[in-house]
Amino acid sequence: MCVSTVAFAQKKPVEIGKKEFLSKVANYEKDSLSWNYLGDKPAIVDFYADWCKPCKLVEKPLQELAREYAGRIYVYKVNVDKHKELAKEIGINSIPTIIFAPMGKDPQILTGAMGKEALKSYIETVLLGNESPANADGEHASGVQNK
Repeated sequence: MCVSTVAFAQKKPVEIGKKEFLSKVANYEKDSLSWNYLGDKPAIVDFYADWCKPCKLVEKPLQELAREYAGRIYVYKVNVDKHKELAKEIGINSIPTIIFAPMGKDPQILTGAMGKEALKSYIETVLLGNESPANADGEHASGVQNK
């Protein structure tokens, strides 16, 4: 019997806390001087709060993208109200903050709400290393900072 690995792929964002962040994303307690992403696939980590309206705007697009990219990326969520210590230690000053964690490269961090197409563009370029689709005016999407 052939079983598809996609059937077991993450199809929705997964809520994580400090323990999971340290084991699945980056163990900043062990290595505080450099970023060392621990996952076996690229990841998005969304820092949010339930009361945050801009966070709500990002929620549905991230759910849809988790399904679309199932098996290719991880999508994690960290509730900053439940995990204040983690948010403080990572340096989260505003929400939503989204960390794009590619394989073997430094993370890129975006603050503020984005639509699905902009998020998809970052997934394609930052996480999967595909060519950057230009906007209609020829400019690339902005807002991502290197950490």
